[in-house]
Amino acid sequence: MASTLLLRRAGFIAVAAVSVFALSACAPSKGPASDYSGLPTVDEHVAEGVGDDEGEGAEEEVVEGETSFTWLQQGGRFAVTTWGSSTCPVVGERVSVVHPQGEGNTIEIAVSEIADDAVCTMDLVPHTTEFWTPLHVTPTEELTVVVGDEEIEVPVF
Repeated sequence: MASTLLLRRAGFIAVAAVSVFALSACAPSKGPASDYSGLPTVDEHVAEGVGDDEGEGAEEEVVEGETSFTWLQQGGRFAVTTWGSSTCPVVGERVSVVHPQGEGNTIEIAVSEIADDAVCTMDLVPHTTEFWTPLHVTPTEELTVVVGDEEIEVPVF
């Protein structure tokens, strides 16, 4: 009887541990999915017909010098594009939910700090960081994106 109870407890603990690891794997990472120099490329169907005939997509239209936000993969990912020196780019490091969907739908992107003594070129180029969309954020509500001291209002996807 005691060995049966001990075996049940061990089995329960094993199932609980596996469940915790499996469920944590479903949560999107808070860090960047990718980052690169240049503008994001959006899917043809997301860009409502923008793109070539091959369906490879097109670069998102952005205003030079302005931080911008682009939904990707039907809202499953998004891109934040910043502008600055090519040798000292402003790179998104992590995303956090400030207000979940239904309560403001707001995220904040923490960006890398550029050292005061860094030697940077005087050019102005885009740098894009892509993130997975956090669990408690939805593209079906207006989204507020805070990047440094800038705030971007994103319409419903």
